[in-house]
Formats: sequence, C-alpha cells, structure tokens
Amino acid sequence: MGGWRDMSVEALEQQYSPSRWSPRLGSDAVIEAHLEATAAGTQRARAGAQTSLHIPYGDGDREKLDIYFPAEPTDAFPVLVYIHGGYWQCLSKDESGFAAPPLVSRGVAVAAVGYDIAPQGHMDAMVLQVRRSLAFLVRRYSGIRGVYLCGHSAGAHLAAMVLATDWTEYGVTPDIKGAVLVSGVYDLEPILHTYVNDALNMSREVAQRNSPMLCIPPAVPTSCEVLVAVAQHDSPEFRRQSQEYGQALRAAGWSVSLLDLAGVDHFDIIEKLSEESYVLTQVILNMISRA
Repeated sequence: MGGWRDMSVEALEQQYSPSRWSPRLGSDAVIEAHLEATAAGTQRARAGAQTSLHIPYGDGDREKLDIYFPAEPTDAFPVLVYIHGGYWQCLSKDESGFAAPPLVSRGVAVAAVGYDIAPQGHMDAMVLQVRRSLAFLVRRYSGIRGVYLCGHSAGAHLAAMVLATDWTEYGVTPDIKGAVLVSGVYDLEPILHTYVNDALNMSREVAQRNSPMLCIPPAVPTSCEVLVAVAQHDSPEFRRQSQEYGQALRAAGWSVSLLDLAGVDHFDIIEKLSEESYVLTQVILNMISRA
C-alpha cells in the first residue's frame, strides 16, 4: 500500500490538486489556460475536419458523441475514443476534439465521448455510460478497424474501467487494440478523503468497485497495448498511481509501456496532442500504424 494513508488531509488534498504542481502557471491560471487551450483546439478541429456532432448514444443530455472523420475516408478506419478529464465534474466533449487534427490527417477517426459529470452523474453511471458509448460506436460504424482508447486524468480512470468491462452484457465486443492512459487516477480510495469527493459523494464501496487497480482483468488473448503516461510535473501521488497500475497490469499479463514525459505538467501533457510533432502524438500514431 502507498503511504497516502499516513498523510494529513491538507497533504492529501495537495497531492490530488494537479494544478498546484505546475511550474508554468499558478493554480487558477493553469486551469483557465487548459480550458482555453482545449476549447480553442476543439474549435480548430471542428473547422478543419468532416464531423458528426452530438450523436446520441443514449437518452441523457450528455450521452452524446462527436466524431471527427479521417481526411480521406475509406471503408475501414481505426478510431481513437477520447474520454475527457475534469475530475469527473467539469469539461465536456465540446472541449475534447483538440487531438483530432494530427490523427484525422493520418486516416484515424476520433470520437469524443460525453458523460454525466458530478454532481448529476454518479461514478457507477459514468463508467456505464462510457462503456455504452463504445458499444454504440462499434454497432453504428461497421467500418471501424480497431478501437484505441485515450483518456486524460479522470478520463484515464474511465478508460481503464473500460478495459475491465465484461462485454457479454453489451451484445458486442469492441476490438480494443490499444489504450493510452494519461495522468490518471486508478485507485479512488485516496479521493474519498479529499475535497474532490464533495461533488462525487462516493462511498467506500463505490470507490472500490470503480477502482481499476482493484479490478484488473486477465490479459485479453488478442493483443491490446496499454500505454500509461505521466507528466514530470504531476504530483508524486499521481506518479505513484500510474506506476503501480502499470505494474499491476503487467503482472496480469498485459502488454504495458510506462512513459514518463519530461517538461510537461498535468495539463499540457494532453493539450499538446493537437501538435503532430509532440512525442505522445507520435507514440499514438505509431501504436495505431503497427496494429
């Protein structure tokens, strides 16, 4: 077990406040800059790609997908499914298309998933929504040739929960070939003891059943590559969680790479996916091209 149980509430809240660890900007400013960068990047992506926006995968207001199609559509294409962060209580799919331009130009579709954020959304429901969105996507688009998950922060948690899905209940098994989990939280128990849980209102049982660390499935027979990425300027707790989750997946037989990215913080580690030359963009493109 990690040493988080010995921390004071103040120390734990500091560890689980990613904005306090950025050397670039102050705590409020780095969040503001992140909202601006992801929103502006999404506007650029929508202007420059063929899109289908606000596709309902369920009846809820936020149960919608945005899809950015490859520049040169073919009958079969891989899709990167992006699951946004925001500590399960802010952001939306409308700031989640910023990574599309370098991908669609290389023949990859990008689907940005919306889900109910707290306090309306409950953790069990969010996990279920993201799983349902994937089942919907592969039913709706028969041309999908391989699904790649990409989640940031809370979205990395939700993507990791997708890897632990029993698809027999969904009547379809998405061909998940890769998952890129960026600066995620994989054990929710420490969150219970911080301000983050004020909006989430999770019980210990809810936190445990929705902790990827506690529901690692045996490795799937088909090859699914998992990349666990963390920022140099993520907090020690975020870095520990990434390392321990990656190790646990590897111990269960999964194909896992750990990527520790220098010179970035919790926010620009994902914002830079709008740039084709960025190392993580290149890693994702390489992962897809190898499949």
